[in-house]
Amino acid sequence: MQLVVARIGRAHGIKGEVTVEVRTDEPELRLGPGAVLETEPASAGPLTIETGRVHSGRLLLRFEGVKDRTGAEALRNILLIAEVDPTELPEEEDEYYDHQLMDLDVVLEDGTEIGRITEISHLPSQDLFIVERPDGTEVMIPFVEEIVAEIDLEEQRCVITPPPGLIDDRAEIASARDAEAGTDADAEAGAEAGAEEA
Repeated sequence: MQLVVARIGRAHGIKGEVTVEVRTDEPELRLGPGAVLETEPASAGPLTIETGRVHSGRLLLRFEGVKDRTGAEALRNILLIAEVDPTELPEEEDEYYDHQLMDLDVVLEDGTEIGRITEISHLPSQDLFIVERPDGTEVMIPFVEEIVAEIDLEEQRCVITPPPGLIDDRAEIASARDAEAGTDADAEAGAEAGAEEA
């Protein structure tokens, strides 16, 4: 299975280094010296990483055969693709690759179906599951321990314990509106009854 692990950014310096936008949780494994990566577009690769280092919080890579700034600039915006065994798991427990989580059924603890994961958004603060509901609408579920109770890859499901309003906000709004309408109706009925008595 092929996974995008980085996108090449601008050239850095004059010796062929480039900045990269990392798209993997394991850059030291996927983007280490000696790694051979396919590319998108395919005509640009494969590329072999010669050196890698972190500078001002950004990963800088140099590829074999790229010795100057001109060569580095020519690689800008190219995607780097690694071949990954679909059965391989991340080294850390309770971590998952995106492809393992895609299309999992999302359910509540009582088995109520919420939808299925169609996308995973990696934000600086946390990851979000984009879940498509049976009616075609989408809901965002933060991938945090307090909400995601269980990931069961064998059963292909994700069990969640959402706080009030996370997935049922529309139902709450509708019921609140109904309650207000009922209160208004009761008030009108009371007023009419009072008028009849008088």
